[in-house]
Amino acid sequence: MSSTERMAAELAELRTTVTELAGQVATLRATAEIRNLQHKYGYYLDKCLYQEVVDLFSADGEVAFAGGVYRGRAGVERLYLRRFREQFTGGHNGPIRGFLLEHIINQDVVTVSPDGTTARARFRCLMQAGVHESATELASRTAFEQWWEGGMYENTYVVEDGIWKIRRLGYFPFWHADYAAGWAHTAPLSHMIPKVTFPEDPKGPDELIEGFEFFPATDVVPFHYPHPVTGNGGHRSPEEGNHR
Repeated sequence: MSSTERMAAELAELRTTVTELAGQVATLRATAEIRNLQHKYGYYLDKCLYQEVVDLFSADGEVAFAGGVYRGRAGVERLYLRRFREQFTGGHNGPIRGFLLEHIINQDVVTVSPDGTTARARFRCLMQAGVHESATELASRTAFEQWWEGGMYENTYVVEDGIWKIRRLGYFPFWHADYAAGWAHTAPLSHMIPKVTFPEDPKGPDELIEGFEFFPATDVVPFHYPHPVTGNGGHRSPEEGNHR
């Protein structure tokens, strides 16, 4: 091989390496942005900044929550602005004195598509919430004075106008625990599971998810990723029901 040929081969190899590294950097950057996006969602929700939460969704975004699917911008606003905001803060956007609603989001697994325009991610959520004894006017808005909640996110994200946004937020709040009684002695909040859809229920979902139950059911939220060793896929989709 001549020196010219050797140089050309080395240059081609270098270009290939640079392309591969650029792709890896883009994936790492996207992973960090998606992780930050989800954590920012949690911080906004902590402080009942429901309008800021809605603005994190894409134009065609949707939410699967506790047995119902809220589709499109209208559905997302119906859930966060009409159901949550009206119930917890009386329509006020932002925190109110005496109401605690903290979301701890962690244990994330993020998978970015090869073209870098979409992604899926799984997060765990642990929530601590409650109403201070001095805020007597808030007592009727919650099922407990103070409680724990545990859930799982399986979400989809998309790049829209050059910005990562939430395309589909799937939150499955599987267990609740009255602080005093604990999760072993707290009855399932089955009244939260919707029975009818919008517009029959003005704050209801556009679609029902059959088979959703709270603890003591121990459903598996289907994994969006294959097993890293065996390559086997996950379970049925949330819309098809979960396993016990």
